[in-house]
Amino acid sequence: MSPAAILLPVFALAAWTFLILVLIAFRRIRAGLAGRVTPADFCLGESAAVPPEVSLPNRNYMNLLELPVLFYVVCVMAFVSGPPSALQVGLAWAYVGLRVAHSLIHLTYNDVYHRLAAFATSNGVLLVLWVLAGLGLGAA
Repeated sequence: MSPAAILLPVFALAAWTFLILVLIAFRRIRAGLAGRVTPADFCLGESAAVPPEVSLPNRNYMNLLELPVLFYVVCVMAFVSGPPSALQVGLAWAYVGLRVAHSLIHLTYNDVYHRLAAFATSNGVLLVLWVLAGLGLGAA
């Protein structure tokens, strides 16, 4: 497998993260134009006056910047340490799919149990990626 194959899911998750960033701006501007928020509502983060549908994309964006950092690191490690296995690439794509599913659940119907299932499963996939990386170091 090409070493670059492990970087494609990295670019996909980064693109998804940027898409959520655009959604934040869209919802904030729309709410501002409708008079539902003011710039002061965002001076120190988000005030209690910010409606949930405006603040939710920001919370999801933060989710995409927290634990996925470990995803980016393990994928770069797989890239530089040699060609990644098909399993690693498949798991990386599974992680991205689960993070996108988590975002879609969070930003649409927001069922906490469904969101938790996607989140927990993605974390399990990430853990397996790290275990495989560690085993690869042990085999070197």
